[in-house]
Amino acid sequence: MTEQLIQLVYIVAAALFILSLRWLSAPSTARRGVLAGEAGMLLAIAATLFNHQIVAYHWIFIAFAVGAAIGVPLGLVQMTAVPQRTALSHAFGAFAVTLVGTAEFYLDTPDISRFMMLALTMEVILGGLTFTGSLMAAGKLQEVLPQRPITYKGQNVVNLSLLGVAVAVGAYLIFHPGSSYLFPIIILIPLVFGVLMVIPIGGADMPTVISLLNSYAGLSAAMMGFVLDNKLLIVAGALDGSSGFILSVIMCRAMNRSFTNVLFGAFGQVQPPQARTEERITRSASAEDAASILDSAGSVIIVPGYGMAVAQAQHRVRELYDVLTKRGVNVRFAIHPVAGRMPGHMNVLLAEADIPYDKLLDMEEANPEFPQTDVALVIGANDVTNPAARTDRGSPIYGMPILEVDKARTVMVIKRSLSPGFAGVDNDLYYLDKTLMLFGDAKAFVGSIMRELSHGHGA
Repeated sequence: MTEQLIQLVYIVAAALFILSLRWLSAPSTARRGVLAGEAGMLLAIAATLFNHQIVAYHWIFIAFAVGAAIGVPLGLVQMTAVPQRTALSHAFGAFAVTLVGTAEFYLDTPDISRFMMLALTMEVILGGLTFTGSLMAAGKLQEVLPQRPITYKGQNVVNLSLLGVAVAVGAYLIFHPGSSYLFPIIILIPLVFGVLMVIPIGGADMPTVISLLNSYAGLSAAMMGFVLDNKLLIVAGALDGSSGFILSVIMCRAMNRSFTNVLFGAFGQVQPPQARTEERITRSASAEDAASILDSAGSVIIVPGYGMAVAQAQHRVRELYDVLTKRGVNVRFAIHPVAGRMPGHMNVLLAEADIPYDKLLDMEEANPEFPQTDVALVIGANDVTNPAARTDRGSPIYGMPILEVDKARTVMVIKRSLSPGFAGVDNDLYYLDKTLMLFGDAKAFVGSIMRELSHGHGA
C-alpha cells in the first residue's frame, strides 16, 4: 500500500471518528456511532500495518494475541464493572503512550528538535500521570482501595510541587535534549503524581475523574501523533481529549463545583452527625404497601442510581415499567448527569434493559414534572436526590443541582440502609413525612413489588 493510499485511509478513519462522536450524542443513533468508531479504528489499524517502516510483524502479532487475551475478558465484565473497566482502558492506553514516548526519546535524542521535544515531554508527563491515576480510580471503583478521600496535611502543596518539578525538567530538556540523564525524572514523577492526584478524591467525584482522565489520555495520544508524525493519531487524540474535557465541564456544572474543588477538595469524607434536639425518624413500608401505592398512581417517575446497578435490578425495573404501563400509569425515568460511577452510567443500564428512549428525562426535563407526579420511586440514588443541596448552607453538597424528588406527592426509596452515599452526607429526603423507605436489595424488592402487583392488586 502506497503512502498516499495510507493517508487517504487515515482521512476516512478520521471522518468516521468524527461521525462516531456526532452519532453517540443521541440515544437513537448511538449504535450507529459505535459501529462507525469501530470501523474507523479497524481501517486505521489495517492501514498502519502496511506502513513500510514496520520491520517485525511477528512482534506485532504476539502483542496482538496478548492484548486480545487480556481485552476479551475485560470486555465481558458485568455492567456494574464498566466504570472500572473504562479506567483500566485509560491506564493501558496511557501506559502505551508513555512507553512509545520513552523509546522515541532514547532513539532520537541526538537529532530531536525543540518542538518535538515539547510534544514528547507533554506525551510522557500526561501518559504517566494518566496511567497511575487511572489505576487508582479503578481501584477505588472496584473497592480494592478506600472510596473515601485519603488525605494528609499539605498534600496539595506536595502534589503541585512534584508536578512543577516534572514540568521544569521537561522545559530544560526542550532546550538541552542531550541531558538524557534527566529524562527518567519526567517519567517517574508523573507516575507518582498520578497516584497522589487521585487518592484524595472521593467516590462521589469518580464520574468527573473518569472523564478527566479520558481527556488526559486523549491529549497524550495527540502528542504522540506529533512525535510519530501520524496525523490520524493527532486527530483522534484531539477528539478524545476535547470530548473528555467538555464532559468533565458538564459533570462539574451538574455538581455546581469547579475543577479545583474536584481535584483538591477531598470531597466525600463522611460528615460527623450534627447535634439535633430530636431523633430523626423514618417511615418504612413493605412490598405490599409499595405495590398498593403504585397501583393507584396515575404518574410515576423512577430515579435510578448506583444501588440499582449493584443489584443488577435494571431488568426487574423494566418489568415493573411494563406492568404499570399496561395499567395506564404514566411511567418515566429521571437521570441525573452524575448518577452512578461514570458519565452515562444509568443510561447504559436502562438501555441494556430496553427502556424506551423517550421515557428518559434529563434533570432539566424531570424537575418541573415532579410536583405533578404521584410517586417518585428512587432506586439506590442518594446524593443526587438530597434536598440539603438546596436548603443546608453548611452541607458539602450545597448548591449542587439535584433531582427534586421531594416535590412529588409520595416518595418511595429502595435502599439497603440509611448509610450515606459517596459524598458522605446524610440524606434529608429519608426523613420527610411523604417518604417511605423500602429497605432491601433493589432487585429483590422490585421483584416482590411485581409479585404483589400480579397477585394482589388487580391482576
